[in-house]
Amino acid sequence: MKTRLLKRVPLTRLMDLKIDYAFKQLFGAEKNKEITVVFLNAVLHRTGRKSIKDITFSNTDAGGEYQEDKQSRLDLLATTNDHEQINIEIQFTNKYDMIKRSIYYWSGIYRAPMKKRMAYKQLQPVIAINILNFNLIDQTERFHTSFHLYEDTEHFKLTDVMEFHFLEMPKLLRDWKQNKLDPWNDILARWLLLLGMVDHRNGEVYEDIYKELEEIAMKDEKLKNAFQGWDLLSATHEEVLAYEARVKQVLDEEAARIEAELREKEAREEGREEGREEEKRSVIKRMLKQGLEVEQIALIVEVSKEDVEKIKNEQ
Repeated sequence: MKTRLLKRVPLTRLMDLKIDYAFKQLFGAEKNKEITVVFLNAVLHRTGRKSIKDITFSNTDAGGEYQEDKQSRLDLLATTNDHEQINIEIQFTNKYDMIKRSIYYWSGIYRAPMKKRMAYKQLQPVIAINILNFNLIDQTERFHTSFHLYEDTEHFKLTDVMEFHFLEMPKLLRDWKQNKLDPWNDILARWLLLLGMVDHRNGEVYEDIYKELEEIAMKDEKLKNAFQGWDLLSATHEEVLAYEARVKQVLDEEAARIEAELREKEAREEGREEGREEEKRSVIKRMLKQGLEVEQIALIVEVSKEDVEKIKNEQ
């Protein structure tokens, strides 16, 4: 497929931007921060916050959680011109309890600036944005949900310092396939479709999404810049090696998790089967004590006469 935006690599060789390494290299680069600002404003537009004019990228050391989990680093942490901190997390696989994990990260970022003699009112809002390559929120079919602290009865907001967003990519792609999205007029859908266009987990590239976004990019300079940065990133040998290593690590971790879950399930099934067999033995023993014939017991319990005879001889 010929493209007007990709000069270095074909569509099929673009990095999957839902892999945290690729996302951070594109959206976390100082030279690309204008596209990051556009993306963040698209996410936050519905919550009534003021538009972000500028951001600075912050240290992403998280500390204290999992030593092996992405080297205990946040994916992307930015501070806005209004001193709000925004943490973007990319989760390619459903590895942890995502909601509690997001709250854990939020709490660390919120309290980190607190120094001796500081007043609590000096603590600034922290916004958590979670981009998920799996479905999480069962109570709605919407791909974008946002959460704050509200009073239970009258539903007024307690504070603006806590805000969580969950962006579920499978729901977005489902809406795209059902012609429910309008990326020409919905800026968030536009940018999320950019992230969803390449799906390395399922070995798929959505050419129809590319064609639509290519047309939009002819009028949207920031989207065009994102494509050009993505193209360059996907053509840089050192970046590709680092990206492929991260993809392998993520998929290996997912395979190990699935295998562990299957082993646990098999162990539970074996335990239940052993329990059923023991229950049958108890029933047979009671029937033998009551004087029932071996043939009757075998028929009632649905076992062989030999099994009943064996239990009878053990008594």
